[in-house]
Order: sequence, then structure tokens, then C-alpha cells
Amino acid sequence: MSDQDIEDFEADSMSDTSRMIPGLPPYNMEDQLLPMESRSRWGCWMWTLLVTGANFVAFLANFIILFFIFTIVLTPTIVVVYFGFQCHSRVLHSDASYCKTLLDDNSSSALIILGFVMMSPLIVLAMAVYCGLARRLRLFMCFQPYTRALYKGVRWRWYEEGGICGCAREWNNHVKAWV
Repeated sequence: MSDQDIEDFEADSMSDTSRMIPGLPPYNMEDQLLPMESRSRWGCWMWTLLVTGANFVAFLANFIILFFIFTIVLTPTIVVVYFGFQCHSRVLHSDASYCKTLLDDNSSSALIILGFVMMSPLIVLAMAVYCGLARRLRLFMCFQPYTRALYKGVRWRWYEEGGICGCAREWNNHVKAWV
């Protein structure tokens, strides 16, 4: 084969994908997969306790916000079911004046049924409110990986986002993904 035939053969056999970079470059020079330095045994234990404490505080904050949202949204259901059970003769049969004058057993049963029927859409609404708030405040970014405790030089997640849990910074407009 002549040199011209070899060049034509190589040009024909190469596809568009063979000209691509074999591996994707790192997003950042600090994100390279270099071997990180391990912590000492006591340092690892201390950082593990610190990371566990930070994750527990993040869990408590999420749980308290979730509890308040569900309590506020489900208050109508709680009230309706409470009055239904309070005034029914086979459950509590209260001596309150509204139970004697306004609510009999049939209306108490209707309140109980209405309360449980209202509960499903209100639970969905409460979960949507919580998820929207958690996404807006980036509450799940408060949780830290345990590699922070094992290796030196791993940054806190909120440090890279511009504040505690990323609340201090606007939404990131730059997408760092390879497509």
C-alpha cells in the first residue's frame, strides 16, 4: 500500500466519536481524583462526631420545619375529627352545649368522615409546601458527607455554595454537567 492509500484508509475508518477526549476533564482542579491524606485515628473520631452533630442538627431543623408545616396545613382536619369524636355518643360523648344542641350521632359521624376525607389532599399540599421550601432554602445541602471526617482537605458543602446551606446565595445559573 502506498502512503496515500494508508492515509485514505485511516481517514475512512475514524468515526466522529474517536476524535473525542477519552476521559472527561475534572470540573475543577480541586475536584481531581488525587489520593487524599487520611486523618489520624483520634482526628477521624473527632471529625466523625462533628459531622454527625452537624447532620443531626440539619435533621432536627428539617423535622421541625416539616412538623410546623404539617401542623398548620392539617389544622382543619384535626379540628373536624376532634369535634366529631368528642360529640359522638359511642366515643367520648361530651356534655358540652354544642354537642347537645348542634351535633347528634349522625352529624358527628359525618364530621369524622369529612375529616378523614379532607386529610389526603391536605397531606399532599403540606408535602408540596415542604418540598418547595426545602428546595428554595436548600435544606438538604446542610447534610455533610462522612468523607469529611476521613480525609483532610474535604470542604464543607455549604462553603462551596456561598453560605450556610446555600441560603445566602442566589440560585446558581451555571450548570456544571457534561452532556
